[in-house]
Amino acid sequence: MNTATNTATTALTATAPAAPLHTVDPAAAVAAARAHSTPAEIVGQTLIMAWRALKKMRRNPEQFFDVTIQPLLFTAMFAYIFGGAISGGVGAYLPVLIPGIVAQTVLTTCMATGVQLREDMEKGVFDRFKSLPMARIAPLAGPMVADLVRYLIAAGLTFVAGLAIGYRPGGGVFGVLGAILLAIVTGWSLAWIFTWFGTITKSAKSVQGISMLILFPLTFLSNAFVPVQTLPHWLADFVKVNPVSHLVSATRALANHGEITGEVGWTLLACLAVIVVFAPLSTRSYRRHM
Repeated sequence: MNTATNTATTALTATAPAAPLHTVDPAAAVAAARAHSTPAEIVGQTLIMAWRALKKMRRNPEQFFDVTIQPLLFTAMFAYIFGGAISGGVGAYLPVLIPGIVAQTVLTTCMATGVQLREDMEKGVFDRFKSLPMARIAPLAGPMVADLVRYLIAAGLTFVAGLAIGYRPGGGVFGVLGAILLAIVTGWSLAWIFTWFGTITKSAKSVQGISMLILFPLTFLSNAFVPVQTLPHWLADFVKVNPVSHLVSATRALANHGEITGEVGWTLLACLAVIVVFAPLSTRSYRRHM
């Protein structure tokens, strides 16, 4: 009797359908199983990713063209083309031009953050990051830290190019350093906008195209290259409230006179507003990919 029962049970077990197997994403499993990183670990991992970004730039010299060639080219070109027409000579135009070139160079440099982020996503690099025991925010924060070096090079080379063709900043060393620091802070804050674009667009070319549509009007519809008094009234009203104009005016006061004016406060306020809005948007959209 027991033998017959065991035989029947074995037969039923053999013929019973197997339970369905659920496929598990290995990267998701690792991410779910890993412990939360401590603040010290997050900082360390962020610095590692920043070092990775800097090494990537060093191995791809073309990524430095916008912070090395562009400041030199634009400074010389604008000075000798527009100097006589706007200020009567190159020497008189340089105090107006150099702070404007600093603002333009830093602004066009910060869009590279979103472009490179989108490229990493397209190449599958972030799939590798997902499988590593690291803080999810580190691959985003690391390049943002590394880009501070790019802004420093861009702003510094602009002043060097100006000095080479006759610019003598009246604000001295501290005024120039203050102008560079303000430009770096502004570039870093605006980079959050293009980082957000990098997380929501479908290609790096899209990020670059959208960024250019935003940056070029903001830069050229400002007081960076021409006095506001020469503009039509309707355009002058826009230029006066343009955040780029506040940055240029603040940079001019610092570099040319060593003065900290109210334009510095307006610039920092605009930077804070951008960070408050776009840093959470970028982080939230970025986490969807991680």
